[in-house]
Amino acid sequence: MLPKWLKRIGYTLLVILLLINIMAAFHAYKFTHFYSDAPQVKKPAQMSSGEKLKAVFFGLRYPKSKVIDSLGLPHDTVFLKTADSLQLEGWYAQNDSAKGTILMFHGHGSSKSGIIAEARKLYEMGYHVMLTDFRAHGNSEGNTTSIGIYESRDVKAAYDYVAAKGEQHIIIWGISMGAATALKAIDEFGIKPEKLILEMPFGSLHSAVRGRMKTMGLPAEPLSSLLTFWGGVELGSWAFSHQPATYALKVNCPVLLQWGAGDKRVTEDETNTLFSNLASHDKIMIKYLQSGHESLFKKETGKWVSVMSTFLNKNTY
Repeated sequence: MLPKWLKRIGYTLLVILLLINIMAAFHAYKFTHFYSDAPQVKKPAQMSSGEKLKAVFFGLRYPKSKVIDSLGLPHDTVFLKTADSLQLEGWYAQNDSAKGTILMFHGHGSSKSGIIAEARKLYEMGYHVMLTDFRAHGNSEGNTTSIGIYESRDVKAAYDYVAAKGEQHIIIWGISMGAATALKAIDEFGIKPEKLILEMPFGSLHSAVRGRMKTMGLPAEPLSSLLTFWGGVELGSWAFSHQPATYALKVNCPVLLQWGAGDKRVTEDETNTLFSNLASHDKIMIKYLQSGHESLFKKETGKWVSVMSTFLNKNTY
């Protein structure tokens, strides 16, 4: 028989392991859900001791992103229905002499309001632009986000909407989760954009969670693995298989991949791997030395405009 002291240690470790998994399950749930009635999340310095303790054990309730219609362009508000019957809201700004339509997709926790600056510039370059709120974001239905696992259906709904209007020159632009989700939509549904513009996509959901842990000053492991596991369980999916770097193997159109050298969430290694995996023979990667995980257009406007103009004006018809 085992000595009593050894049994106590074993039981203690078992209890600790159980508590860690319960905490991870709570955090994963809060990370994948938004709440319309939740207040803005306080910074740690603004929290009381009780609020900090509650956040550590149970996670934080994040508010659903809000939309402010300041597009400043003539546009229609359109409503899309996804394959799983969620209603999405988008803005569709049509240009009189457009060269094509650019579908635009924001990042996690943002909304179409968060990519207005980029949309205006692309419209100015001579394109129709369509900005869509992902499920659980902005004015779209739902409160559960899967960080791109099911949002691929949102990309497909927007793509089908524009294609049904007879548009033959469809370009997709996405930032962060929006870029990763575009890659999944190409892999899953076989959609064929004429060109693809990716800004800071994560290589895998696991690496995205790991990056988030690092920015929060928390140990990457075992937290990122536990959060990825429990998040997948709660979403009904094996989250470790959500790998945009693998989806890249299905991309055959011209691709522009952009990344900020100061990015604390998406590493240079995973960006390089994703770029290498892109099956396209017409691909280019641009690094922004003064930017992090943020709007590259707002941080390095001149460079962004120059790169985008060159890529978009390159004839592929």
